[in-house]
Amino acid sequence: MHHEFPVHPVPANFRDAHINAEQYRSMYQRSIEDPDGFWGELAGEFLSWDQPWTRVVDYDFTKGEANWFDGGKLNVSYNCIDRHLPERADQTALIWEGDDPGDSMHITYAELKDHVCRLANALKARGVKSGDRVCIYMPMIPEASYAMLACARIGAVHSVVFGGFSPEALKDRILDSDCQVLITADEGVRGGKKVPLKVNADKALDACPDVHTCLVVRRTGADVAWNGERDYWYDELVGGQSTDCAPESMDAEAPLFILYTSGSTGKPKGVLHTTGGYLLQSAVTFKYTFDYREGEVYWCTADVGWITGHSYIVYGPLACGATSLMFEGVPTYPNYSRCWDVVDKHGVNIFYTAPTAIRALHSEGDEPVTSTSRASLRLLGTVGEPINPEAWEWYYKVVGESRCPIVDTWWQTETGAHMITPLPGATDLKPGSASFPMFGVDVALLDESGKEIEGPGAGYLVVKASWPSQIRTVYGDHQRMIDTYFSNYKGYYFTGDGASRDADGYYWITGRVDDVLNVSGHRMGTAEVESALVLHEDVAEAAVVGYPHDIKGQGIYAYVTLMHGHAPSDDLRKELIALCVEEIGPIAKPDIIQWAPDLPKTRSGKIMRRILRKIAENELGSLGDTSTLADPSVVDKLIADRPQP
Repeated sequence: MHHEFPVHPVPANFRDAHINAEQYRSMYQRSIEDPDGFWGELAGEFLSWDQPWTRVVDYDFTKGEANWFDGGKLNVSYNCIDRHLPERADQTALIWEGDDPGDSMHITYAELKDHVCRLANALKARGVKSGDRVCIYMPMIPEASYAMLACARIGAVHSVVFGGFSPEALKDRILDSDCQVLITADEGVRGGKKVPLKVNADKALDACPDVHTCLVVRRTGADVAWNGERDYWYDELVGGQSTDCAPESMDAEAPLFILYTSGSTGKPKGVLHTTGGYLLQSAVTFKYTFDYREGEVYWCTADVGWITGHSYIVYGPLACGATSLMFEGVPTYPNYSRCWDVVDKHGVNIFYTAPTAIRALHSEGDEPVTSTSRASLRLLGTVGEPINPEAWEWYYKVVGESRCPIVDTWWQTETGAHMITPLPGATDLKPGSASFPMFGVDVALLDESGKEIEGPGAGYLVVKASWPSQIRTVYGDHQRMIDTYFSNYKGYYFTGDGASRDADGYYWITGRVDDVLNVSGHRMGTAEVESALVLHEDVAEAAVVGYPHDIKGQGIYAYVTLMHGHAPSDDLRKELIALCVEEIGPIAKPDIIQWAPDLPKTRSGKIMRRILRKIAENELGSLGDTSTLADPSVVDKLIADRPQP
């Protein structure tokens, strides 16, 4: 099944990597057999503690409970900034590359400390204290990372909302975790277009009476509406503050942030991560997965609105004293060479992006890549979804000139850090495979009945034991966390992904097994999109499934049943697409809307999504048994009316 492409052995220039094959095997074995000893040593090596822990780990998957480094105290912003100052004060911590190729700046560790302390003091002046939630709705500008680190410094819990989300989505997230402070900007800039962040924030805040402070960064200088009792210009409130702010000593299990992710049912879940275990695992995986070497320039193209931006732009790299690049723009603006121009401009050594970007760039041919040097590149990575072997090979041969290993990392918002990934000095690479589990990650494949599959096979991917950066709860709804992750298979963490394992023990992720879409590496519940569609007064019912999409990985295919007496039209199609954008954001635009007078249902009225998926995927030969449907002829009609994409 996976043999069309050659295996790429560890290249000679990675023979001196932090981890080689033999070290991987012995360290992995120890991490599973003696997690206390293994993680205890790494916690001492990677982090600075104010107070030592009394116990490394205690967990109970049946209750969804995990406690790492009990009794230990530390501060994340101290670990990411202050402790580096003796030797790194003048080293660049963040390189900011603006949307406009003419805009960039370098922020040293010393400057980072001043920026973060000033903002931390400004938040304190607005009454923010340890444990309070602060919402961040920002473009990819340095202030977004200052905001995260300033919250961590004073023990406040940040909730970053992606700047591409709609006012409706922002409002839901502010209310769910009762944020009383919002940090935003007048506008964002992305791909040459303005994003009206303050306008969106104002709409959201109309329904959030408890938000008493809205800090606004001047990004474009646009004219924006102003609420004199609530709104403060960032530069005016922050500028005059002291650059000294003592870091709050936090329990290892104190909440660090909430990040919302889509589930298979309705409203997004606020995934809660805590302090010690999360920071440790993001730092360890950053150093080992990317084989980070002193002084290298590392660039993860994600947005801080996603977990990848949290763990691998801000926390992991800065905890390791690295130089991390933050990019405001998109890979295709002002042209298709942009990523490689940025690599050449800043001497980027490690480049980490999503398969959807690779596929989009691949579709434009080799010339935009080969017209640049890219000589600085040493390692490539992918994140967000499985990468198809063809795109992998193009990335490897054309972008990396067959000399840069690719780390294809599998992990989730809920896992906090890499779970399955090659290590460049230890793993022979198979294109399209996430390879082997990371240290301390005990994975298994289960069959339908919940039995573990030995040797090669395919099944549900689960984790058998706690790991430091695992989700601790769904904010305000612990039962939902248990129901989602710990109840399908008792005693296991259920990932919601399917996977196969080959004869060499390599893992291949096959994608979601629940009603969650993965569109361009962004997770979205089908229920969220369905809820948006049925808000339209002409729509009686909607069913949404994913289908294979050349660029996005998965596209959104919507079956829409109209109210009796209403006829389909192009205008209605446009209204429905606009509704999805308004309710969720542009990433939720349906690619295909099929008008469906009826949907296939069981006699008990349940929509048979399996059949809708097969029709959307055009796999009409494998529809399976349709005799249990209340009206099997519905399926024939849907097939006959299927739009030809």
